[in-house]
Amino acid sequence: MKRVVDLKEKGYVDKEQYADAPVDFEDAIENYRQILDITTEVAETVIEPNSESVDIEGPHLENGRMIYASKTYENLDATRKAGLWGISMPRRYGGLNLPNTTFSMLSEVISAADSGFQNIWSLQSCIDTLYEFGSEEQREKYIPRICQGETMSMDLTEPDAGSDLQSVMLKATYSEKDGCWLLNGVKRFITNGDSDIHLVLARSEEGTKDGRGLSMFIYDKRQGGVNVRHIEHKLGIHGSPTCELTYKNAKAELCGSTRMGLIKYVMALMNGARLGIAAQSVGVEQEAYNEALAYAKERAQFGEKIINFPAVYDMLSRMKAKLDAGRSLLYQTARYVDIYKALEDIQRDRKLTPEEKAELKKYQRLADAFTPMAKGMNSEYANQNAYDAISVHGGSGFIMEYKSQRLFRDARIFSIYEGTTQLQVVAAIRYIMNGTTLGYIKEMMENEVADNLKPLKARIAPLVEKLEAAIAYVKEAANQDMQDFLARRLYDMTCEIIMSLLILDDASRAPELFEKSANVYVRMTEGDCNGNAAYIMNFKAEELDSFKAL
Repeated sequence: MKRVVDLKEKGYVDKEQYADAPVDFEDAIENYRQILDITTEVAETVIEPNSESVDIEGPHLENGRMIYASKTYENLDATRKAGLWGISMPRRYGGLNLPNTTFSMLSEVISAADSGFQNIWSLQSCIDTLYEFGSEEQREKYIPRICQGETMSMDLTEPDAGSDLQSVMLKATYSEKDGCWLLNGVKRFITNGDSDIHLVLARSEEGTKDGRGLSMFIYDKRQGGVNVRHIEHKLGIHGSPTCELTYKNAKAELCGSTRMGLIKYVMALMNGARLGIAAQSVGVEQEAYNEALAYAKERAQFGEKIINFPAVYDMLSRMKAKLDAGRSLLYQTARYVDIYKALEDIQRDRKLTPEEKAELKKYQRLADAFTPMAKGMNSEYANQNAYDAISVHGGSGFIMEYKSQRLFRDARIFSIYEGTTQLQVVAAIRYIMNGTTLGYIKEMMENEVADNLKPLKARIAPLVEKLEAAIAYVKEAANQDMQDFLARRLYDMTCEIIMSLLILDDASRAPELFEKSANVYVRMTEGDCNGNAAYIMNFKAEELDSFKAL
């Protein structure tokens, strides 16, 4: 964090101009702690108590406009009064200038209180893309509004373009008469779709059919031209409105350059969103564990509290281990993102030194490799922990009066939106196959751990060898379909080994918090990796046909 904060604060120059700017690293960390305390208070006293009401009421449609659940407006008001907007933006625009690592912590806290509201609140991070690629005039126009608490959305998907965004057909035409771009078409499954400021992916190049004809646009709700046609009725995250939008000559501004919308800008937007969902997932992992633990401590059967039954404490220990390992992966990823994003920001003001350029390249690569792992694994763990929380509750978990059912419903979308887990595997597998993640694992294996944890680390060493052998085996087969088929198993092995090493590091630093989870997680990893390695090493390309159209 020392490197992250030093880069983010650019030598602490803001202290001369802004009273709330930190004067050094220690002051910055204290500032982050205070903001975390404020966020926790808002989450505990406002957002969580409102969560059941929001889940029941949900948003509704009136005259082409989305109306939030009534308690959502209370949540928005509370976060605005607490100054929890413009989290990552520079102070000169009215922002808090916090790193992604701290933003992820705040997201986790708010998600634990209500993951549906976290969606609305965390979409403020769309402003990062505008800050990165927009003009200074656009920054001055829009960023202060987000810092004051106006909401955002990213309008990407369409009825015929979900995961395949290069098929987007919403049309953007430049109007000489109006001196701006006009947008026409339909967007579907847009989270917080009636927001104040939208980033919109649209086809600006007539006659094109792929990603090279797409550009990014800024649409301001004040301009009019976009209506909500439908609000989806969803399984979970009821407080987060999912809208179908119709664009009719909606006036918009180009963000950045034409033809770069999907190739460059959406990739940046999506990586930020995926980190946000990893944090959202960890929040629900934590809350599911809390609910299960509290119930197990109170519920008695056969004259004894169920927390004392091996079948129950085995389940709880695995929930806690997944939570701790997933959180460690989340914050490791966030720090990598912070370092390269801060260096990119510095690069706007001056040339980077050769050492800084090498650092930027290194951490950008790590961030690209780790983001799909953090999103994929944590979204799956959120689903698993929510499922297990209901199991611990037994029949009561199936009753609507208990929170565990809502956590289960809310968590299901995490492994679907902003790229399914299968797409996270696609994003990560190139770094697994080209040796990036394996090189990282080998570096981590050189790190020292506490003496009492060395036997656990020794159990990881043969798993690394099996992963390396499995990767080599798949490479040697030189069959793309086979690689795609086995990719999820290679991904799981890679992620679990990395998280095992991260949690061993955590346990070495704070054994009172993480030693038990390290013990449980390494054993889980051992079982999973041995099974996956055996599957991969005994698989033949000619067997693929037997799995088709079962």
